[in-house]
This record gives sequence, structure tokens and C-alpha cells, in this order.
Amino acid sequence: MPRARVAFYGDDFTGSVDALLQFARRGWTGRLFTRLPDAAALRAAAEEVDVVGVAGISRSLAPADMDGELRPVFAAFAELRPDVVQYKACSTADSAPGVGSLGRVVELAREVFGDRTVPMLFAQPDFGRYTLFGQHFAAERGTVYRLDRQPTMSQHPSTPMTEADLAVHIGRQTDLPVGAIPLVAYDELEALLRRAPEAAVVLDALTDEHLVAIGSAVTRLPSPVFAIGSGGLSHGIAAASPGDAPSPPTSTGASGPVLAVSGSRSAQTRRQADAAAAAGWLVRPLPLDATGVAEALPEIVSALRSDRGVVLTSDDAATGAGDGTRLLEAIAAAAASVISAVAREGASRRVIVCGGDTSSRVTRLLGVQALSIAANPWGNVVLLRAHAADPAVDGVELLLKGGQVGADSLFIDVATLGPR
Repeated sequence: MPRARVAFYGDDFTGSVDALLQFARRGWTGRLFTRLPDAAALRAAAEEVDVVGVAGISRSLAPADMDGELRPVFAAFAELRPDVVQYKACSTADSAPGVGSLGRVVELAREVFGDRTVPMLFAQPDFGRYTLFGQHFAAERGTVYRLDRQPTMSQHPSTPMTEADLAVHIGRQTDLPVGAIPLVAYDELEALLRRAPEAAVVLDALTDEHLVAIGSAVTRLPSPVFAIGSGGLSHGIAAASPGDAPSPPTSTGASGPVLAVSGSRSAQTRRQADAAAAAGWLVRPLPLDATGVAEALPEIVSALRSDRGVVLTSDDAATGAGDGTRLLEAIAAAAASVISAVAREGASRRVIVCGGDTSSRVTRLLGVQALSIAANPWGNVVLLRAHAADPAVDGVELLLKGGQVGADSLFIDVATLGPR
């Protein structure tokens, strides 16, 4: 019989990695696929590990396209019958009626897993994300803001946040009723989840103890439970029933310069690129066409071979490439082309990909079939080992970084890991 206790789908690759890390930190073994494998491979993985994940791209899809992405995954997970199926969503609830709709996720899940209430937890205290009386808050540069006033999310290019009440925010994405259970009622949390009349309910959390209380209540519900949540939900589920696997190491044996490619136009990623430039790295725009990539490669490879880090930015990318989706695809294709060429040249074996949606597409374009945790050097920073049929890509270390993630010195800090 399968022993996997949780199966999760991540709405982007950076979030999927965070979920995998939260389980690994609490002694759970896991495997993360970059797309839905065949039934035999998925079953085999479920027989070997505590948690199986599929990293996806639904956060950047229209509702109609989400159907084709999610239905096969949900059906495959239903066959595994784990205790919990988690839809790993961003801790800032990135979603809108027309893109990455969490309301549509609730609708699809209820078709596959039944019409029970869907618990939803977006809080992740160790990442500066909190929910109280249904209102969501997110930290940025040391200040905690109400979600609709947080500088980054209030100005997000595809899912700008105009509402901090998560039940209202998600309720705008579906005709199904969405409610909330406040922290002051957690003495009865399991009973409230069992009898909640709404299709989905938002859950509060301010501390890790609240996460564990939620994880414990969720895992006592009839299985399989379908739940939507951030890495805070993964934390709560795993911490409620820790495993005995060793924690991820803090470093790897890799050495050499770092290549960073960015599809993120967040202010924090820009600050990280500026810090790298000040440290002597080559920082230049990412070319968005094959000719530009070919012309730029000699300079990029030369810098890396001289042990100089390289950052390729897209914050000034021309919107003339088309609408947001076409521009994203152009950025991802160019980034994957550069990474492949650099790997074939042996110029770098450690790559940072910035931007959740960009990371998802780049990883798939590289032909990466699965990812495992190579190291967790600090905080929520994770170095992954790529598993791919292409020997040039197989074994490359990837850091998939969300736009707002990491200190200003992140690129430089990652370059110092391992023997030099």
C-alpha cells in the first residue's frame, strides 16, 4: 500500500519547493516532480516517500486553462488516497478572477474530492505572513502591512491585491460561498471544519503553534482532505506528526561562479542585482530572442570562466514582446537557452532563477524531470538538484527564488556556499 501521507500540487515552482522544504524540515521524505508523471511512476514514488509533489504553473493560467492543468493531477492524487491533498498556493494569496483563480481551484477540487468544506491557510509566520479575523498581512523589509497596502502585492503586475479580507478576495473568484473561522474559535476547530456550511473557509494563524493546531485538526478529518494553503499549511501538517528522516544539509560540494537569470521585476530582486553589480558581477539585460542570446553568450561564458558571477535581468524588458503571457514565455525561453548553453560549456553548475512563474517555465524547458533538496543553507532558501535526461543539466544546482524572497546580498551569499 502507498505510504505517502500527503500529495501536493504547487501553483508555481518556487512555492512547490517551499512546501517540499517544510515537510523535509520535520523529518518527512519527499519527491517533487516537474510535471505529472505516469501513474506507475507516481505510485512507485508514493510507496517510497511520505509526500509526493507536482510543481505546476496554474498561478499564471486563466480559469479555462487551469482545468486542463489541474483535473489530471487531482484525479491522480485521488487514486493515491493520501490523508491530505494540498493545493500549494502563495502565502500572499496571489490570484484573481481571470488568472490563477483560487475560486476555480475550489470548484474543481469539489468535483473530484467531494463537496466537503475546503480549509484554506495562507499564513506563514516564519515568512512574515499572518491572518487574523480573516484579514491577511504580509511583511516587506521589516514592516508588516495589510495585504492590500503591502508595496509589492498592492502593485503586483498580474494579481494586484485590493482586498485584505481573504474570504472576500477569494469569494470574488467563485459563486460558491467562502467563509472564515477565527482564531478565537480554535478550541472547536475540528468540529467547525466538519460542519462548516461554506464551500471553503479561511483560517487564521499568527504563530507556529497555530499552524500545528490547524495541521492536527485537518489530518483528523475524513481522508482524503483537500486543502489550499501556503508553506505554513505544509509546516502545520508535518509538525503535527513529525517523521524521522534527517534534516537537509546546509551546504553542498559544488563550487564555482553563479549564474542568475531573472523574470522577476520586483524591487527586491532589483536590489539583489544591484548588490551583485557592486560586488563586481556582470549584470546585464537578458536578451529575449535567439540572436540576442547567441551574441551575449561569449561575454556571459567568459565572465563565468573567470570566476565572475553573472546576473541577467528582465526588469526593463520591453512590453513590445506581446501580452504578459507571451512576454513571460519569451523571458523563460531565453533564460532556459542561456542556462543550457552555460551548462554545456561547463561554465557554471549553480543557477538562480528569479520569479515564481519564470522558474516554473524555465525548469520545464530545461527538461528537468524531478527535483530533490541538495541543501537548505538558511531560512527558506533551498538549493535543488536537477534530475534530467540531458547530462549537461542533470545534477545542476538550482535556486528557484520568488521575487520578494531573500536579503539584498542573496546572490553573493549563494555564491559563497561550498568549497571554493
